[in-house]
Amino acid sequence: MYDVPETVAAKLPHLPDSPGVYLWKDREGRVLYVGKAKRLRSRVRSYFGSDHLGSVKTQALVRLVAELDTIVVPTEAHALILEANLIKEYRPRFNISLRDDKSYPYVKVTVAEPFPRVFVTRRLLNDGSRYFGPYTDVGQMRRALNVVKRIFTVRSCHYDLPHDAPDRPCLDYHIGKCKAPCVALQDEREYRLMIDEVLLFLDGRTDEVTQHVRKQMLDASEQLNFERAAELRDALHHLERMEEPTVVVQVEGGDRDVVGYSRDGEDACVVVLRIRAGKLLARDQRFLENIEGEGDGAVLSAYLNLTYRASNERAGELFVPFDFDDREALAESLGTTRITIPQRGPKRELVDLAEQNARHLLEEFKLASFEAEERASSPVYELQRELGLQRLPRSIVCFDISTAQGTDTVGSCVWFENGRPRRGEYRKFKVKTVEGTDDFASMREVVGRYFRRRLEEQKALPDLVMVDGGKGQLSAAAGVLAELGLADLSLISLAKREEEVFVLGRSEALRLPRRSPGLRTLQQARDEAHRFAITFNRARRAMRTLTSELLQIPGIGPNRRRSLLHRFGSLQGVKDATVEDIATLPGFSKATARRVLTSLGVAVVVDATPVADGDAPPPPVTDVQASSEGEGSPPLERPPIPPNDAVVDPRSGV
Repeated sequence: MYDVPETVAAKLPHLPDSPGVYLWKDREGRVLYVGKAKRLRSRVRSYFGSDHLGSVKTQALVRLVAELDTIVVPTEAHALILEANLIKEYRPRFNISLRDDKSYPYVKVTVAEPFPRVFVTRRLLNDGSRYFGPYTDVGQMRRALNVVKRIFTVRSCHYDLPHDAPDRPCLDYHIGKCKAPCVALQDEREYRLMIDEVLLFLDGRTDEVTQHVRKQMLDASEQLNFERAAELRDALHHLERMEEPTVVVQVEGGDRDVVGYSRDGEDACVVVLRIRAGKLLARDQRFLENIEGEGDGAVLSAYLNLTYRASNERAGELFVPFDFDDREALAESLGTTRITIPQRGPKRELVDLAEQNARHLLEEFKLASFEAEERASSPVYELQRELGLQRLPRSIVCFDISTAQGTDTVGSCVWFENGRPRRGEYRKFKVKTVEGTDDFASMREVVGRYFRRRLEEQKALPDLVMVDGGKGQLSAAAGVLAELGLADLSLISLAKREEEVFVLGRSEALRLPRRSPGLRTLQQARDEAHRFAITFNRARRAMRTLTSELLQIPGIGPNRRRSLLHRFGSLQGVKDATVEDIATLPGFSKATARRVLTSLGVAVVVDATPVADGDAPPPPVTDVQASSEGEGSPPLERPPIPPNDAVVDPRSGV
């Protein structure tokens, strides 16, 4: 709930339930926001309730509000038109605005004049003239004007004919670019027929103009006017060259405008494909900004109301990619233009083509502004549309828990960038605070530890967070993200059995089509997280089994166990080793090696004289012991050594 300013509180009880427009103003009287309402009373009151607690932009707006003005109109369609006019006049800071909000050029044909002119303008006036555009590609507009000047003899002067006229024709008449209607050398009827062809050409109906120019060329040739025939031949060549690159695709039907929409966070792009006589002839685009906290429907409605409705070159049918709140009111204000939301078939393919163009342009903008390192793939855009995400999920992290009957519980986190794994961002966790089997608590611990570390190290956060499981795992992850102040992160879960997608804030699960590229992206991330978690769990169990058997060996401490594992890799590797192999390790002797193998149940061939670890070496073998006496004979005493000069009797030994 918010505090209502006194000036606003005094007006709230007296607001009508009729349609109208409201203007929020600050203390200095500046217009902060212009909005329309079907019922002014309920719409204005909603700003001071709890409906906008999640919108940061609305919270900032309400804190600055000091005054309120309202304008009552007969219908909601009138409110739509009035809102657009007031936004253009005041340019409020909290309204959705167009990026590069300059006036794009138009080609103006002053059809209300007796002798119309054709020129470029950036101002739209309600003066009865025909406007063609806006041209986002100025080069295309210049090429169109050059063809008009080459084919048609449209006057370039600014005289108010026939009231204001010169005494003699200008240079354009003498070089054949004008037939001098200013001095009555060309009558109004003939000039008007030429302007009708100019209008056909600018409206994209170049095939009709081409046929007429070809007929004129043949007539001039039959009359032996070869100079005029050559001019018309060159003009026909330019017409055919101009038509080729503009006709992109042939579609069934007549005149249509097809809207494509793409969004990535606070940036959006709207594309309008203009189809005339079944040919796709042009593409207009606009980038929109200041859309934080606004729904896609509100953004699309703002564009159609502020830009498309003001265009004079609207088709009889308008295709839009999705529905929005003001569609009926906008349709009423558009008059003869009918709004359609195609669902399948060729019409839906046209909308998909427009959306593809919008994605392409938005990606170009992101790359040019260094907000993205590479283009996002089509499945990422499909996933955004199917999940209804405002931010494009370029980066996705997925969490999974793996346990073996409540022991060796571990967690994994994998990172996918533009639909591809980014293994440098993989992380694995030993669950430390959970005893037994509790997937929810384990998920809460793993997600919390991961994002606390990301925040401490000030690393980039993912666009989409996914957990493996159902509503329980989703709630556990949502709780810890809210505690960390990351409740605005997009969070989903993917259940294995039915491949259901649970989105935070929705009670019902989403069932994406089995062939959906977006679903396949989620499945790849989920399966990779599961593989990474179960691999770590198996390694933990193997390490625990190996360590537990080595713990039973007396006299083998942590350093010696670590040396064994590092040298032989596994318990079986230690068992397959020889005494000599183990004795080469630091801190091991042969006796210690024999004790290790014996404790592990390996039969060891022991020497005849066992040597205890640390005992003194045996005494040297005597000459008598080296004689031919048997092993069981007692050792003989060595006779005394005689002096050097004594005579030794070999028979007595003396």
